[in-house]
Amino acid sequence: MSVLEPFHLTGPDGKRIRGDRAVGKDRQILFITGFLSKRWGNKSKALAQWCEENGWGFCCYDVRGFGDSDGRFIDYTLSDWIADARAVLETLRKGPPITIIGNSLGGWIAWLLAQECQEIERLVLIAPAFNMMGLRARSIDPERCHDWHSAGWMPWDDAPLHKEWPLSWKWVEESEAYWKTSFDRLRPVSTAILHGLQDTVILPSGSSRFVEQLQSLAPSFPIELHLVPGGHRLSSPEDLDLFRRLVLDAGKAEDERLK
Repeated sequence: MSVLEPFHLTGPDGKRIRGDRAVGKDRQILFITGFLSKRWGNKSKALAQWCEENGWGFCCYDVRGFGDSDGRFIDYTLSDWIADARAVLETLRKGPPITIIGNSLGGWIAWLLAQECQEIERLVLIAPAFNMMGLRARSIDPERCHDWHSAGWMPWDDAPLHKEWPLSWKWVEESEAYWKTSFDRLRPVSTAILHGLQDTVILPSGSSRFVEQLQSLAPSFPIELHLVPGGHRLSSPEDLDLFRRLVLDAGKAEDERLK
């Protein structure tokens, strides 16, 4: 794998998407972060190291409106962040086969992309946040949900940090719309879901229901669900070891199959 180098892409609004990429052989790993998460954390650092050790390519980025990328958070919604992921993915399509690692909201975005892109051969979804904002709207107090809809804006929650990141009601509308299409094009890409049983941010029951619904529609779909002890972040040494095996062992097996 070559040295990680910064890159930028220009979005349709003229704002830049910034990230880091290293070119490799045999396989590329694209990491898509979770909601309100910057591109460099425990998982992405571990992935970059594993890719370097195996000579694979690696790429991670910040969405517009967050991290090092341009723009204001309040100006972007789910469809914009899907567009950002699609733009980054487009730069990788002429290289080796692609595995996407999607964390939380990034897991759902990864799933949506995999249904349309033939170059994506494997997904590893960590606590995937399927229909994140639609479920959020249903879970909060009805009066607060009404206020969110009426005002058009609401903080994610009452935590001081999150009050700086107001969410438009459009997030809910788009989340529900994308969720309705999540099973429309079932491309059988090998998928592994890793979810902590004690996750209170994105409940593991959501991953279980997703797998059940998917298997009812496509019983032979190549998907595996790993429910493990732990919360939402799954960053302990034990979690990272399982994560490593899901990424590396399956990737190497697929590479051998393609030779």
